[in-house]
Amino acid sequence: MGGINLQYLDVAHLYLFGGVKFIDLLLILMALDIVTGLFKAWKNGNLWSRKSLFGYARKLLILVVIITANIIDQVLSLGGTLTFATVLFYIANEALSITENMAQLGVLVPQNLAEKLKVIESTKQDEEDLTNELLNELTGKGVDKKLKGGDTK
Repeated sequence: MGGINLQYLDVAHLYLFGGVKFIDLLLILMALDIVTGLFKAWKNGNLWSRKSLFGYARKLLILVVIITANIIDQVLSLGGTLTFATVLFYIANEALSITENMAQLGVLVPQNLAEKLKVIESTKQDEEDLTNELLNELTGKGVDKKLKGGDTK
């Protein structure tokens, strides 16, 4: 008979997202982060930037990490612990990103949280500066100037 063996689909489902707790919440938060990020980009006048494309790619890579954690979880019979922890980490990350976007859009956020977001933002900028500095050292070129559209000589 030429029918599809549904057993293989069940195995694929199990290893992809089968039994992953809170994946639906994570997907909703990812969508909200994208929407608030688009509003922020529109407000800042860089709606079609390279940064947003990398952001979308990161969202897909998060799903790859969760699938990988789920596979490891299933193979090692950890009962969903590794996958659950991974999903919770990304839920917290997405919620923080949404809050950061909202604060930059001018939505009122609690003062304590706004101050912590400023610290996180300055840490991100320091990491970007360090990355550019390392790239400059490795390549011997003015990478940060090149990225900003300036002269590299």
